[in-house]
Amino acid sequence: MKPRVALWTPLSAFVLILAACGKQGTGARSGSASAAVTNELVGTIRIDGSSTVLPISEAVAEEFQKQHPKVQVTVGKSGTSGGFKKFAQGEVEIVGASRPIRETEDEACRKNGVEYIEIPVAYDAIAVVVNPQNTWCDYLTVAELRKVWEPAAEGKIVSWDQVRPGFPKERLTLFGAGTESGTFDYFTAAVVGKEKESRGDYNPSEDDNILVQGVSRTKGALGYFGLAYYENNKDKLKLIGIDNGNGPVKPSRETVIDGTYQPLSRPLFIYVSVKALERPEVAAFVKFYIQNAGKLSEEVGYIALPEKVYTLAMERFEKRIKGSAFGAHGSQVGVKLEDLYRIEEAVQ
Repeated sequence: MKPRVALWTPLSAFVLILAACGKQGTGARSGSASAAVTNELVGTIRIDGSSTVLPISEAVAEEFQKQHPKVQVTVGKSGTSGGFKKFAQGEVEIVGASRPIRETEDEACRKNGVEYIEIPVAYDAIAVVVNPQNTWCDYLTVAELRKVWEPAAEGKIVSWDQVRPGFPKERLTLFGAGTESGTFDYFTAAVVGKEKESRGDYNPSEDDNILVQGVSRTKGALGYFGLAYYENNKDKLKLIGIDNGNGPVKPSRETVIDGTYQPLSRPLFIYVSVKALERPEVAAFVKFYIQNAGKLSEEVGYIALPEKVYTLAMERFEKRIKGSAFGAHGSQVGVKLEDLYRIEEAVQ
C-alpha cells in the first residue's frame, strides 16, 4: 500500500445508536493523545481481523509506537470471521471488523467469558471495479450484480455478454473477498440478499491487495473490495458506478456521507476485550485509537465519522459499556435513518 496520503445507513445513524447506549453521561474526550499515555508503557498488543480495517489499525499502531516504543503492536488480517474466532479464544486483545459481531460470535465470546466493547472507527464503501481495458462497462445495476454473484450463476454466467445485452463476448473473471471476510458477508447480504450466499467459482482472498492485482492483470475482470484499496490503486483499476434504482452512483466521501451510495456503504469497527483493558498499555492504545481514528482513517482512504460519534465512542470505552449496539438487530443493509430511529425507540 502507498504511504498514508491520502456501508446500512447514513453516518448520523451512529449518533443515534451510540447515544442510546451511553445515556448515563456526556463523556467528552479529554486531553491530547500524547497526554493520555506515559513513556513507561511496556507490553504486546495483538490485533487481528478484517483486512479492510487493517490499514487504519496499522496507522494507529505506527503512531502509538512512536510515543511508546516499548509497546509492540502486531496487526494481522485473518478476516472478520477469522478474527472473531481468535478473539473469542482470547488469542487477541482487539479484533477489527467490517461488519457487526454476529449472534453466534457473541455466544462464543460469552461461553469463553470474553466480554467486549464495540467501537465504530470509520465509514467505508465497497468499491466495484473492472480492469482499465474494460471500455464497455461504466456501471452495473444491483440486479446485474446479483445476476453475476448469486449461487445460481456458478458455471453459467461466464461471459460479459450474459450480464447485459450489448456487452462483448469477453470472458468474465471474478475476484472477491474470501469467505472469512466481513466484506464477503456484507456484499452477499447487500447484493444477493443473504449473507454467505455466493457463487463459488471466483477468485477469493482475505488480502485485498491480491484482489487488486488480479483485477489489474485480467482484461475481463470484475471485483469488489474496500474503497481505500481502490483509492490507493487508481492507476491500476477502473471504478464503476452502482445503480440502486436512482441512477449510477460511484463511491466517494460525498456519496457515502449523503447516503446515496447504496447498498454498499458500511461502518467499520474494533471490538476490545474488557479484561485486556486492565492492562495499562491496552487501555492507553484503545483511547489513542478513538482519539485518532478520524484523522488516520482519512489519511489511509476511509471516511471519518462525525466528531460526536467519537465522543460517544469514548464514553462507551470509559464507562466500559459492554456488548453490541449494532449486531443485535441483524443485518441493517439499506435501512434508512428513520428506520434505525424506530428500532432504537423499540428497544429503549
